[in-house]
Amino acid sequence: MKHFAESELIINADGSVFHLHLKPEELADRIILVGDPARVTTVASYFDTVECEVQSREFHTITGYYKGKRITVQSTGIGCDNIDIVMTELDALANIDFSTRTEREQHRQLTIVRIGTCGGLQPETPLGTFIASVKSIGFDGLLNYYAGRNEVCDLALEETFTKHMNWSPQKGAPYVATADPYLVKQIAKTDMIYGITIACGGFYGPQGRQIRIPIQDPEQNEKVERFRYAMPCTTPVCDKGTILKICNFEMESSALAGLSALLGHRAMTCCMVIANRYAQEMNTEYKNKIEDLIRIVLERI
Repeated sequence: MKHFAESELIINADGSVFHLHLKPEELADRIILVGDPARVTTVASYFDTVECEVQSREFHTITGYYKGKRITVQSTGIGCDNIDIVMTELDALANIDFSTRTEREQHRQLTIVRIGTCGGLQPETPLGTFIASVKSIGFDGLLNYYAGRNEVCDLALEETFTKHMNWSPQKGAPYVATADPYLVKQIAKTDMIYGITIACGGFYGPQGRQIRIPIQDPEQNEKVERFRYAMPCTTPVCDKGTILKICNFEMESSALAGLSALLGHRAMTCCMVIANRYAQEMNTEYKNKIEDLIRIVLERI
């Protein structure tokens, strides 16, 4: 049985995991992830009761009950690098015995839904649209550091996408992670757009924004908008032959889907469009509207 050294799995003096400062008993099986620490308070405002609240850096956590369901709401901050921290530590809380520093014999599966904001990339994704990420293309490279990435990635889509984009090897290989199809159907139902999401390694250049520094591929976004992929599958999400478009840019979905698949958890991302890159529109006053998405997820998780 593998023993996790103190330098690898860092446990604080109070028995909590290093970054999140959570203890194993404070984690629910149902988890909602948000980027903004303040949004944790917004989600938890719908709870009937609150069990615990922990704040550490950008990682804000509240566990409580909503209509009899025990739910943990966790903020991640921005980016796939933070998802690496959050997912690894949530899994450790669920599946490692902190007293012995060994893996538990019985695997505990978590159900994780990320609620985020994004930039829409198609004419049919105007401001306020809810998008469910069926597939996520990671520009960040995170999953490439883990063994088994090929087993949980859509290699055919990776190959098709890199050829379409004439992808520069200097940027590192993109990877394609798949959300749990049953969870996508459970959360998105018929009132969200199903599509491919690109998770970028930054907000400006990686998403095609040019401020003072030119970007490596000025045609990146136009090529992304034109990309189409025929899903070679029959799942609860799509029928054979379903054509998916790249619907949105955000910064976390690929790491969440990929790490969850490697760790044996169910995960998906749903986002609200607050900017449409196609129409060059932006809504900075989106916080009231996103509460509609929060209520949907709370009811369906």
